[in-house]
Formats: sequence, C-alpha cells, structure tokens
Amino acid sequence: MDMLSPEDRARRVKVLLYDVDGVLTNGEITIIPAPEDQPNAAPGSAGHAVEVKSFSAHDGLGISIARLAGLKIGLITKRQSQVVAIRASDLKIDHVYQGQSNKREALQKIMAAEACSLEEIAYVGDDIIDLPVMRIVGLAIAPANARLQAKAAAHYITPNPGGQGAGRDAVEFILNARGVLEATIERYLDPTSAEARAADVGVGNM
Repeated sequence: MDMLSPEDRARRVKVLLYDVDGVLTNGEITIIPAPEDQPNAAPGSAGHAVEVKSFSAHDGLGISIARLAGLKIGLITKRQSQVVAIRASDLKIDHVYQGQSNKREALQKIMAAEACSLEEIAYVGDDIIDLPVMRIVGLAIAPANARLQAKAAAHYITPNPGGQGAGRDAVEFILNARGVLEATIERYLDPTSAEARAADVGVGNM
C-alpha cells in the first residue's frame, strides 16, 4: 500500500497540469451574443457568441514561479475556447490540449513529450471528468470549490477556490515541499536575472 504523504508526492513532480473551468477560473461561463446575431434573430436560433472567462493574476504569477523552478506546465480541458488559447499563450504554457473528453489521451501525449512517469505529474481538477487522470497521477490536487468526488480523489486540497488562487496554491505547495519556494521567489524578484525574465508571463495587450 502506498503510504506516501502529499509532500513526498510533491517532491517528485516535474510536470504540473491543470483543468481550466473551475480550476483556473471560478467555473462560470458567460456567453454574450455577437452584435450581428441580435437583430431579427429567429426564435430559438443559435448564432455566434463571445465567451468570457475570468482568470486570476495570482495564478499567472504562480505559473511564472513554477517555470523558474523548472516545472513544465500544461492545460487539459474538455471545452474548446479561444479565451483559453489566448490566456495559455500569454502564460507561455508548455502543453495545451482543448476539446479533451478523454483526458488520459492528452496525459499520455504529455508524458511522451516530457519523457516522464505518472509519479512525476501533478494534476489539478475539480469535477468528475478529471477523475481518470487524478486517480493515476503522482499528485492529485483539488481546489477548495471542487466537487466531492474530486476532493475524495485528491492528495491535497487547496485553501483557495478555482479562479481565486487555487492554481497558485498548487505551485506553492509543490515548491514548498521541495524546499525551494522562497529561494525561487527571490530569484524571480532579481532584476538582473535573465532566467527570471524568460520564465515570466506575458504582459497582456492581447
């Protein structure tokens, strides 16, 4: 029987993967009809729309810190969203898989690309679609607002909910377990560090 503590598991992690909705966002999906679809629309017709999601700046900075500490970062989400693609580009995410009904397929591709084992992967998920991945990775993490089934599968539950710092909590838990969080923060704050500048997220202006 595996008696490893969450901290022991975190020390092995090389790749940190996230679900998106409910993890890097609060789970709300706002859909705004495009202006050209509003006039004279037939009843019950479905036109084009703009999807709106809100992301936490704390999570973005946490991803910079994670990258500076040597972690690779990925997103695996069931939905297809241009908003996610834009945010992933701004955060310089290493692996982005959208439209994934079977998230284990994306997981296998990431493992092959990074030449890593399941024990070296952490995954943050909040709902039942995340369970097939959470049940097999080395470190499963659930945000504070996750469904009960996801929390039951998690080795660690973040103090903050999705979209409000859960992504950063995951990073800090892993780096704390490795004993490098404070040193990595100081490296990030060093204005002379080219390595820190390379690890940093984009500046928006999308």
